[in-house]
Amino acid sequence: MSFLLSVATIWALACITPGPSTLLAMRYALTAHRRVAIAAAFGTITGTLAWGLAGWLGINVLFQAVPVAYMALKIAGGLYLVYLGLRMLIDLRKDRPIADLDAAPVEIPLGRAYRMGLATNLANPKSALFVASLFAATMPAGTPFLYGLAAIAVMLSVSTLYYTVLIGLITHRSVARAYLKAKKKFDLATGIVFVGFGTRLLTSQR
Repeated sequence: MSFLLSVATIWALACITPGPSTLLAMRYALTAHRRVAIAAAFGTITGTLAWGLAGWLGINVLFQAVPVAYMALKIAGGLYLVYLGLRMLIDLRKDRPIADLDAAPVEIPLGRAYRMGLATNLANPKSALFVASLFAATMPAGTPFLYGLAAIAVMLSVSTLYYTVLIGLITHRSVARAYLKAKKKFDLATGIVFVGFGTRLLTSQR
């Protein structure tokens, strides 16, 4: 369905955004054993499940009780997405050092890595607003309950695929160096898309 494709597209862009969770997974992938990065990714995906359930259930109840809340959330979400995209574009001017790929792997317990991934995801308040914006844009008030569950399943699938590919690629030295050098181009494209999506959300009639 079209709304699931929209959810998948937007969430995929959210995954590749250089946020705390992505940076944590990259850090572990570049400095520790691969299994440590995988454990952190599982923690992040668990956080995604929590944000998805809380966001959908809370928004659905709110829209049913106060329909005008949808419009308020749409405006807030649109402004937030434009802000996020503009900040990403501004951050492109900052120079960031390339990670040291020659250091010996760091020994980190898998449980700690999982908790770090989960805590990093849950401690980021922007995740809640982004999920709210996503549901507001793709599923207006009155959308069947199962559609929300389907959207959460898509989010989890996209996140799992993203971290599988990221960790699989970034653990190869040549790919890691190439990605880090080309990172600004990815950030530029993502920032432009977020600004465009936020603007569309603000100007849409639904």
